[in-house]
Amino acid sequence: MTRSHTIAVLPGDGIGPEVISCALEVLDAAEARFGFTTDRSEYAAGANHYLETGELFAEITDELRSADAILFGSMGDPRVTPGILERGFILEMRQRFQQAANVRPVRLYPGVPTPITGLTPERCDMVIVRENTEGAYVGGGSTVHAGTTNAVAMQESLNTYAGIERVVDFSFRLALGRRKKVTLCHKTNILVAAGQLWKEVFDTVAARYPEVETDYVHVDAMCFHLPLTPERFDVVVTDNLFGDIITDLGAVIQGGLGVATSANLNLDGSAPSMFEAIHGSAPDIAGKGWANPSGAVLSLALMLGHLGEGDAAQAVEAATVEVLGTLPALAGAEMGATTAELGTRIADIVRDGRANTDLVPGSLLATLATLPASR
Repeated sequence: MTRSHTIAVLPGDGIGPEVISCALEVLDAAEARFGFTTDRSEYAAGANHYLETGELFAEITDELRSADAILFGSMGDPRVTPGILERGFILEMRQRFQQAANVRPVRLYPGVPTPITGLTPERCDMVIVRENTEGAYVGGGSTVHAGTTNAVAMQESLNTYAGIERVVDFSFRLALGRRKKVTLCHKTNILVAAGQLWKEVFDTVAARYPEVETDYVHVDAMCFHLPLTPERFDVVVTDNLFGDIITDLGAVIQGGLGVATSANLNLDGSAPSMFEAIHGSAPDIAGKGWANPSGAVLSLALMLGHLGEGDAAQAVEAATVEVLGTLPALAGAEMGATTAELGTRIADIVRDGRANTDLVPGSLLATLATLPASR
Protein backbone atom coordinates (compact mmCIF):
# COMPACT_ATOMS: atom_id res chain seq x y z
CA MET A 1 0.00 0.00 0.00
CA THR A 2 1.13 3.56 -0.69
CA ARG A 3 2.23 5.36 2.44
CA SER A 4 0.08 8.41 3.13
CA HIS A 5 0.29 11.21 5.69
CA THR A 6 -2.16 13.94 6.65
CA ILE A 7 -0.52 17.35 6.86
CA ALA A 8 -1.94 20.60 8.21
CA VAL A 9 -0.29 23.60 6.54
CA LEU A 10 -0.20 26.99 8.30
CA PRO A 11 1.66 29.51 6.09
CA GLY A 12 1.02 32.35 8.54
CA ASP A 13 2.27 35.91 8.15
CA GLY A 14 4.96 37.93 6.37
CA ILE A 15 7.42 35.69 4.53
CA GLY A 16 5.68 32.58 5.87
CA PRO A 17 3.55 31.93 2.76
CA GLU A 18 6.58 32.38 0.49
CA VAL A 19 8.85 29.92 2.29
CA ILE A 20 6.06 27.40 2.88
CA SER A 21 5.25 27.48 -0.84
CA CYS A 22 8.85 26.41 -1.47
CA ALA A 23 8.60 23.66 1.14
CA LEU A 24 5.45 22.30 -0.49
CA GLU A 25 7.12 22.30 -3.91
CA VAL A 26 9.94 20.26 -2.41
CA LEU A 27 7.38 17.98 -0.75
CA ASP A 28 5.81 17.34 -4.18
CA ALA A 29 9.23 16.32 -5.46
CA ALA A 30 9.88 14.05 -2.48
CA GLU A 31 6.54 12.30 -2.95
CA ALA A 32 7.29 11.70 -6.62
CA ARG A 33 10.75 10.35 -5.84
CA PHE A 34 10.07 8.24 -2.77
CA GLY A 35 6.60 6.84 -3.35
CA PHE A 36 4.48 8.28 -0.55
CA THR A 37 1.58 10.72 -0.62
CA THR A 38 0.25 13.49 1.60
CA ASP A 39 -3.26 14.80 2.16
CA ARG A 40 -2.82 18.51 2.90
CA SER A 41 -5.20 21.03 4.42
CA GLU A 42 -4.25 24.70 4.57
CA TYR A 43 -5.48 27.00 7.34
CA ALA A 44 -5.65 30.80 7.24
CA ALA A 45 -4.25 31.30 10.72
CA GLY A 46 -2.27 34.42 11.56
CA ALA A 47 -2.55 38.18 11.72
CA ASN A 48 -4.90 38.76 8.78
CA HIS A 49 -7.27 36.07 9.96
CA TYR A 50 -7.19 37.36 13.52
CA LEU A 51 -7.84 40.96 12.45
CA GLU A 52 -10.78 39.85 10.28
CA THR A 53 -12.36 37.35 12.68
CA GLY A 54 -10.77 37.65 16.13
CA GLU A 55 -10.02 33.90 15.95
CA LEU A 56 -6.82 32.33 17.25
CA PHE A 57 -5.89 28.71 17.95
CA ALA A 58 -8.99 27.56 19.81
CA GLU A 59 -11.22 27.73 16.74
CA ILE A 60 -9.19 25.20 14.71
CA THR A 61 -7.90 22.97 17.50
CA ASP A 62 -10.02 19.95 16.61
CA GLU A 63 -9.20 20.18 12.91
CA LEU A 64 -5.46 20.39 13.55
CA ARG A 65 -5.59 17.54 16.05
CA SER A 66 -6.61 15.11 13.31
CA ALA A 67 -3.42 15.77 11.30
CA ASP A 68 -0.32 13.56 11.41
CA ALA A 69 1.89 16.66 11.48
CA ILE A 70 1.75 20.45 11.14
CA LEU A 71 3.97 22.47 8.80
CA PHE A 72 4.17 26.07 10.00
CA GLY A 73 5.50 29.21 8.31
CA SER A 74 5.74 32.20 10.64
CA MET A 75 3.46 34.38 12.73
CA GLY A 76 3.65 38.03 13.69
CA ASP A 77 2.54 41.38 12.31
CA PRO A 78 3.10 44.97 13.52
CA ARG A 79 -0.66 45.59 13.27
CA VAL A 80 -1.26 43.11 16.11
CA THR A 81 -0.19 43.91 19.68
CA PRO A 82 2.86 41.81 20.63
CA GLY A 83 1.88 38.76 22.64
CA ILE A 84 -1.57 38.19 21.19
CA LEU A 85 -0.53 35.86 18.37
CA GLU A 86 2.45 34.43 20.22
CA ARG A 87 0.51 33.49 23.36
CA GLY A 88 -2.92 33.01 21.82
CA PHE A 89 -1.77 30.73 19.02
CA ILE A 90 1.81 29.45 19.22
CA LEU A 91 2.06 28.90 22.99
CA GLU A 92 -1.53 27.74 23.13
CA MET A 93 -0.83 25.05 20.52
CA ARG A 94 2.28 23.86 22.34
CA GLN A 95 0.24 23.56 25.52
CA ARG A 96 -2.90 21.93 24.14
CA PHE A 97 -0.97 19.51 21.94
CA GLN A 98 1.67 18.90 24.61
CA GLN A 99 4.50 19.58 22.19
CA ALA A 100 6.92 19.08 25.04
CA ALA A 101 10.28 19.14 23.24
CA ASN A 102 11.47 21.89 20.95
CA VAL A 103 14.28 20.29 18.94
CA ARG A 104 16.71 22.63 17.18
CA PRO A 105 19.68 21.21 15.26
CA VAL A 106 22.76 23.44 15.20
CA ARG A 107 24.78 22.10 12.31
CA LEU A 108 27.27 23.95 10.14
CA TYR A 109 26.84 22.57 6.65
CA PRO A 110 29.64 22.28 4.06
CA GLY A 111 29.93 25.42 1.96
CA VAL A 112 27.82 27.56 4.30
CA PRO A 113 29.68 30.60 5.68
CA THR A 114 29.85 31.23 9.42
CA PRO A 115 31.01 34.35 11.27
CA ILE A 116 33.20 32.17 13.52
CA THR A 117 36.73 32.22 12.12
CA GLY A 118 38.18 28.76 11.58
CA LEU A 119 34.99 26.87 12.40
CA THR A 120 34.46 23.77 10.26
CA PRO A 121 31.42 21.49 9.83
CA GLU A 122 33.23 18.69 11.66
CA ARG A 123 33.30 20.82 14.80
CA CYS A 124 29.69 21.99 14.79
CA ASP A 125 26.98 19.32 14.89
CA MET A 126 24.73 19.39 17.94
CA VAL A 127 21.07 19.33 18.89
CA ILE A 128 19.54 21.66 21.47
CA VAL A 129 16.42 20.28 23.16
CA ARG A 130 14.36 23.05 24.73
CA GLU A 131 11.58 22.28 27.21
CA ASN A 132 8.58 23.67 25.40
CA THR A 133 5.55 23.86 27.69
CA GLU A 134 6.74 25.31 31.01
CA GLY A 135 9.23 27.85 32.36
CA ALA A 136 8.83 31.61 32.21
CA TYR A 137 6.71 31.45 29.07
CA VAL A 138 3.75 29.85 30.81
CA GLY A 139 4.17 31.03 34.39
CA GLY A 140 1.75 33.60 35.74
CA GLY A 141 2.51 37.29 35.83
CA SER A 142 0.96 40.51 37.07
CA THR A 143 1.59 44.25 37.19
CA VAL A 144 0.38 46.69 39.82
CA HIS A 145 0.44 50.48 39.55
CA ALA A 146 0.85 50.12 35.79
CA GLY A 147 1.63 53.31 33.92
CA THR A 148 3.15 55.01 36.95
CA THR A 149 6.65 55.30 38.37
CA ASN A 150 5.51 52.93 41.12
CA ALA A 151 4.81 50.10 38.66
CA VAL A 152 5.76 46.64 39.87
CA ALA A 153 5.82 43.66 37.48
CA MET A 154 6.13 40.04 38.57
CA GLN A 155 6.69 37.07 36.23
CA GLU A 156 6.80 33.49 37.47
CA SER A 157 8.56 30.44 36.04
CA LEU A 158 6.80 27.10 36.24
CA ASN A 159 8.91 23.92 36.45
CA THR A 160 7.52 20.43 37.16
CA TYR A 161 9.26 17.11 37.66
CA ALA A 162 7.13 15.46 34.98
CA GLY A 163 7.69 18.21 32.44
CA ILE A 164 11.45 18.18 32.95
CA GLU A 165 11.71 14.39 32.99
CA ARG A 166 10.07 13.86 29.62
CA VAL A 167 12.43 16.21 27.75
CA VAL A 168 15.50 15.01 29.62
CA ASP A 169 14.67 11.37 28.87
CA PHE A 170 14.05 12.28 25.22
CA SER A 171 17.47 13.96 25.12
CA PHE A 172 19.23 10.85 26.39
CA ARG A 173 17.41 8.67 23.85
CA LEU A 174 18.41 11.09 21.12
CA ALA A 175 22.04 10.96 22.27
CA LEU A 176 22.10 7.17 21.99
CA GLY A 177 21.96 7.52 18.20
CA ARG A 178 24.59 10.26 18.13
CA ARG A 179 27.84 10.75 20.09
CA LYS A 180 26.35 9.63 23.42
CA LYS A 181 26.72 12.86 25.39
CA VAL A 182 24.07 15.07 27.03
CA THR A 183 24.77 18.49 28.54
CA LEU A 184 22.38 20.18 30.96
CA CYS A 185 22.31 23.97 30.53
CA HIS A 186 20.78 26.03 33.36
CA LYS A 187 21.73 28.61 36.00
CA THR A 188 21.77 26.51 39.16
CA ASN A 189 23.89 28.96 41.16
CA ILE A 190 21.29 31.75 40.93
CA LEU A 191 17.96 30.13 40.02
CA VAL A 192 18.42 27.77 42.93
CA ALA A 193 14.92 26.29 43.24
CA ALA A 194 14.34 25.65 39.54
CA GLY A 195 17.97 24.69 38.96
CA GLN A 196 17.97 22.17 41.78
CA LEU A 197 14.89 20.45 40.38
CA TRP A 198 16.37 20.33 36.88
CA LYS A 199 19.65 18.90 38.21
CA GLU A 200 17.83 16.32 40.37
CA VAL A 201 15.76 15.09 37.44
CA PHE A 202 18.76 15.13 35.10
CA ASP A 203 20.83 12.98 37.45
CA THR A 204 17.96 10.55 38.01
CA VAL A 205 17.40 10.06 34.27
CA ALA A 206 21.15 9.82 33.59
CA ALA A 207 21.33 6.76 35.85
CA ARG A 208 19.08 4.93 33.34
CA TYR A 209 21.60 5.56 30.55
CA PRO A 210 25.06 4.67 31.93
CA GLU A 211 26.51 4.53 28.41
CA VAL A 212 25.81 8.26 27.90
CA GLU A 213 28.34 10.86 29.13
CA THR A 214 26.90 13.83 31.03
CA ASP A 215 27.98 17.43 31.45
CA TYR A 216 26.68 20.66 32.99
CA VAL A 217 27.14 24.27 31.76
CA HIS A 218 25.70 27.52 33.16
CA VAL A 219 23.71 29.35 30.50
CA ASP A 220 26.03 32.37 30.52
CA ALA A 221 29.02 30.08 30.06
CA MET A 222 27.14 28.37 27.22
CA CYS A 223 27.08 31.69 25.36
CA PHE A 224 30.89 31.66 25.59
CA HIS A 225 31.51 28.02 24.74
CA LEU A 226 28.93 27.69 21.95
CA PRO A 227 30.69 29.86 19.35
CA LEU A 228 34.25 28.98 20.41
CA THR A 229 34.11 25.23 21.13
CA PRO A 230 30.87 23.88 19.70
CA GLU A 231 32.49 20.44 19.35
CA ARG A 232 32.11 20.13 23.12
CA PHE A 233 28.37 19.58 22.70
CA ASP A 234 26.31 16.74 21.27
CA VAL A 235 22.81 16.99 22.79
CA VAL A 236 22.04 19.96 25.04
CA VAL A 237 18.87 20.02 27.16
CA THR A 238 17.66 23.23 28.75
CA ASP A 239 14.63 25.14 29.96
CA ASN A 240 12.19 27.10 27.81
CA LEU A 241 13.66 30.59 28.10
CA PHE A 242 17.32 29.60 28.00
CA GLY A 243 16.63 27.37 25.01
CA ASP A 244 14.99 30.20 23.10
CA ILE A 245 18.04 32.40 23.62
CA ILE A 246 20.92 30.01 22.99
CA THR A 247 19.37 28.53 19.86
CA ASP A 248 19.35 31.95 18.21
CA LEU A 249 23.07 32.14 18.96
CA GLY A 250 23.40 28.66 17.51
CA ALA A 251 21.59 29.78 14.37
CA VAL A 252 24.08 32.60 13.84
CA ILE A 253 26.96 30.13 14.17
CA GLN A 254 25.45 27.84 11.53
CA GLY A 255 24.93 30.65 9.03
CA GLY A 256 21.95 32.69 10.19
CA LEU A 257 18.28 32.43 11.08
CA GLY A 258 17.37 31.72 7.47
CA VAL A 259 18.98 28.26 7.57
CA ALA A 260 17.85 27.21 11.07
CA THR A 261 14.97 24.85 11.73
CA SER A 262 13.00 23.31 14.58
CA ALA A 263 10.51 20.64 15.58
CA ASN A 264 7.91 21.00 18.33
CA LEU A 265 7.44 17.36 19.29
CA ASN A 266 4.54 15.67 21.02
CA LEU A 267 6.38 12.77 22.62
CA ASP A 268 3.51 10.34 23.27
CA GLY A 269 1.57 10.47 19.98
CA SER A 270 -1.50 12.04 21.58
CA ALA A 271 -1.47 15.04 19.21
CA PRO A 272 0.44 16.18 16.13
CA SER A 273 3.92 17.67 16.23
CA MET A 274 4.65 20.97 14.52
CA PHE A 275 7.64 21.87 12.32
CA GLU A 276 8.87 25.41 11.60
CA ALA A 277 11.87 27.51 10.68
CA ILE A 278 12.97 29.62 13.62
CA HIS A 279 13.04 32.93 11.75
CA GLY A 280 10.19 35.38 12.24
CA SER A 281 7.68 36.76 9.79
CA ALA A 282 10.05 39.52 8.55
CA PRO A 283 7.26 41.80 7.29
CA ASP A 284 9.82 44.30 5.98
CA ILE A 285 10.88 41.92 3.20
CA ALA A 286 7.60 40.07 2.62
CA GLY A 287 6.76 39.80 -1.06
CA LYS A 288 10.21 40.84 -2.26
CA GLY A 289 11.56 37.34 -2.85
CA TRP A 290 14.46 37.97 -0.47
CA ALA A 291 13.67 35.32 2.14
CA ASN A 292 15.88 32.26 2.29
CA PRO A 293 13.50 29.26 2.20
CA SER A 294 16.10 26.82 3.56
CA GLY A 295 14.86 26.92 7.14
CA ALA A 296 11.34 26.04 6.03
CA VAL A 297 12.56 23.30 3.68
CA LEU A 298 14.73 21.81 6.43
CA SER A 299 11.64 21.91 8.66
CA LEU A 300 9.96 19.80 6.01
CA ALA A 301 12.89 17.37 6.24
CA LEU A 302 12.47 17.18 10.02
CA MET A 303 8.78 16.48 9.51
CA LEU A 304 9.49 13.73 7.00
CA GLY A 305 11.91 12.08 9.41
CA HIS A 306 9.29 12.26 12.15
CA LEU A 307 6.75 10.62 9.83
CA GLY A 308 9.12 7.75 9.09
CA GLU A 309 10.18 8.93 5.63
CA GLY A 310 13.89 8.87 6.49
CA ASP A 311 15.24 8.51 2.96
CA ALA A 312 13.16 11.43 1.76
CA ALA A 313 14.22 13.52 4.76
CA GLN A 314 17.90 12.95 4.09
CA ALA A 315 17.50 13.71 0.38
CA VAL A 316 15.69 16.99 1.12
CA GLU A 317 18.36 18.00 3.62
CA ALA A 318 21.18 17.12 1.21
CA ALA A 319 19.56 19.00 -1.69
CA THR A 320 19.11 22.06 0.51
CA VAL A 321 22.75 21.94 1.59
CA GLU A 322 23.87 21.63 -2.02
CA VAL A 323 21.92 24.75 -3.04
CA LEU A 324 23.05 26.70 0.03
CA GLY A 325 26.66 26.01 -0.90
CA THR A 326 26.21 27.79 -4.25
CA LEU A 327 24.83 31.06 -2.86
CA PRO A 328 26.98 34.21 -2.66
CA ALA A 329 24.93 35.29 0.38
CA LEU A 330 22.39 33.62 2.63
CA ALA A 331 19.73 36.35 2.70
CA GLY A 332 18.38 39.31 0.78
CA ALA A 333 18.81 40.31 -2.82
CA GLU A 334 22.48 39.31 -2.52
CA MET A 335 21.48 35.61 -2.60
CA GLY A 336 21.45 35.87 -6.40
CA ALA A 337 18.08 34.13 -6.71
CA THR A 338 14.57 34.70 -5.44
CA THR A 339 12.87 32.70 -2.73
CA ALA A 340 10.80 30.82 -5.30
CA GLU A 341 13.79 30.10 -7.54
CA LEU A 342 15.70 28.57 -4.63
CA GLY A 343 12.74 26.37 -3.77
CA THR A 344 12.59 25.13 -7.35
CA ARG A 345 16.33 24.37 -7.39
CA ILE A 346 16.02 22.25 -4.27
CA ALA A 347 12.91 20.49 -5.58
CA ASP A 348 14.60 19.65 -8.90
CA ILE A 349 17.54 18.00 -7.14
CA VAL A 350 15.21 15.90 -4.99
CA ARG A 351 12.95 14.91 -7.88
CA ASP A 352 15.85 13.92 -10.13
CA GLY A 353 17.53 11.82 -7.46
CA ARG A 354 20.68 13.97 -7.56
CA ALA A 355 20.85 14.69 -3.82
CA ASN A 356 24.32 13.84 -2.50
CA THR A 357 23.50 12.39 0.91
CA ASP A 358 27.22 12.16 1.72
CA LEU A 359 26.87 15.86 2.54
CA VAL A 360 24.70 15.01 5.56
CA PRO A 361 26.01 11.81 7.18
CA GLY A 362 24.31 10.79 10.40
CA SER A 363 21.42 13.10 9.65
CA LEU A 364 19.22 13.92 12.64
CA LEU A 365 16.53 14.96 10.19
CA ALA A 366 16.45 11.53 8.59
CA THR A 367 16.48 9.50 11.79
CA LEU A 368 14.19 11.42 14.13
CA ALA A 369 11.55 8.71 14.05
CA THR A 370 13.95 5.90 14.99
CA LEU A 371 14.51 6.88 18.62
CA PRO A 372 14.50 4.01 21.10
CA ALA A 373 11.67 3.85 23.61
CA SER A 374 11.97 5.38 27.06
CA ARG A 375 13.64 3.13 29.62
